[in-house]
Amino acid sequence: MAFSLAAIILLGLLANKLFTKIKLPGLLGMLLLGVLIGPYGLNYIDDSLMNISADLRKIALIVILLRAGLGIKRDELNKVGRAAFRLCFIPGVFEGVTIIIFSHMVLGFTIIEAGILGFIIAAVSPAVVVPQMLKFIEEGKGKEKAIPTIMLAGVSVDDVVAITIFSAFLGMYGNEGVSFSIQLLKIPISIATGIILGIITATLFLHLFNKYSIRHTKKALMLIGAAIIMTTLEDVLQPILPIASLLGVMTIGFILLERKPKLAEGLASKYNKIWVFAELLLFVLVGAQVNIYVAFDAGMIGLIIILLGLTARSIGVFLSLVGTNLNLKEKLFCIMAYTPKATVQAAIGAIPMAAGVPQGELILALAVLSIIITAPLGAIGIKYAGEKFL
Repeated sequence: MAFSLAAIILLGLLANKLFTKIKLPGLLGMLLLGVLIGPYGLNYIDDSLMNISADLRKIALIVILLRAGLGIKRDELNKVGRAAFRLCFIPGVFEGVTIIIFSHMVLGFTIIEAGILGFIIAAVSPAVVVPQMLKFIEEGKGKEKAIPTIMLAGVSVDDVVAITIFSAFLGMYGNEGVSFSIQLLKIPISIATGIILGIITATLFLHLFNKYSIRHTKKALMLIGAAIIMTTLEDVLQPILPIASLLGVMTIGFILLERKPKLAEGLASKYNKIWVFAELLLFVLVGAQVNIYVAFDAGMIGLIIILLGLTARSIGVFLSLVGTNLNLKEKLFCIMAYTPKATVQAAIGAIPMAAGVPQGELILALAVLSIIITAPLGAIGIKYAGEKFL
């Protein structure tokens, strides 16, 4: 495992540098490296590392979401609140429903199978979007209209909505006896509990940091540890109390920035340094989950369904931004920023097949194909649209 980790670090840094040199996003290089050296490529990553891949990716995602929370200011959030709220729900639902309709009509999926597929694919990837938005915040791009903040706020809840609706359809397949409407009630409950848990955690740590003199590095690590516990609580309590733990993680950073700006600035600096290592693990291991051979099984029809879904998502983003002061180019940037798929599809794409859903293999193939199409194109699109339109 140690050798595999060394290969990820050294080759990941090299891939990042090479892609940056040719004016492409460094994360794209790391994703492609993961595909190349992963189990479906040259198989250079040790099985023991792949076995803990999900946990490592979760920790890396926690690092960047803590950093994201530390970059969201209350006045900016108030300014973009309505647009961000609409972006949490409208684009993902548009995409999911469109995929349900066409996979039912064209592929012959039942409505439940189509619903499972639609809301696996409908989730946008915080792993791809959040780092780029933070980069734009640091560079001051889109600052006047708080465009990166709109994206950060929207992306954090978009996944909650998609995963909850996916779980509802999967529960209906498993005959759990819970109505679809009751399952949907989990969305506002999970959002509320995630935010409340984040506020409580941040308040406790603020009290601790005020009482004791602790170095910023140790504070940063303590918060990562607490955030990991929060995400574990989500898994444990899910049947009883749904919790949007990743939203709670962002809330911790938001509360710290609101109450102790100097502390937040110091912690943000530490997370920027930790992220250098964390992003290597995140993007290389996400790439390693991509089975390009399975993706080919989806065929041309699968590609068309994904593109139709993206078209519907784009319409949803545009409608969400109606009434804002964003111009057409800025709206086009937001549409581009809402396209990448990666983390959620890699994490849950195989669940329907494991649950015995008849179309499970094809659902996995479409999930993988959505990553292959949208992750690189979305990453490139965000970079260039951000540089030209913001």
